Amino acid sequence: MTTSETPIPKPLPLMEGLSKQFYDWCRQHELRFQRCSGCGVWRHVPREMCAACGSFEWEWARSSGRGRVFTWTVVARAMHPAFQDSVPYAPVVIEMEEGVRLLSTVVDCTPDALQIGMAVEVVFEPVTPEITLPKFRKTKELGARA
Repeated sequence: MTTSETPIPKPLPLMEGLSKQFYDWCRQHELRFQRCSGCGVWRHVPREMCAACGSFEWEWARSSGRGRVFTWTVVARAMHPAFQDSVPYAPVVIEMEEGVRLLSTVVDCTPDALQIGMAVEVVFEPVTPEITLPKFRKTKELGARA
């Protein structure tokens, strides 16, 4: 196999600190976000301090795994060679029931079929033995299973 035929791997999350903890939960097929123990506010991306009340006390609380499409963009020209075979694709911002927003993809929906407010639920895609990514699929309504 020549260099030009060798697939370029897609970039993966760094597995360190709070990011590693988030993806460790995903590897167990659990979507968890930080929730402040002081004021109860959910947050993502993971960080040490609550932006709402300044508390450093928090827990990894389990998400319902349900949300809605908040926004997206369609990538028609890959800016990284590893994504060349994936275009067009749509990075999607999902607003979870808990109020946090997560950047991901909707696996069973072409970019032209996406809709603002579309109900989705989490599915997990193992990409390496260490990393499982949270992705989403359409569902009929929040609280309902497709």
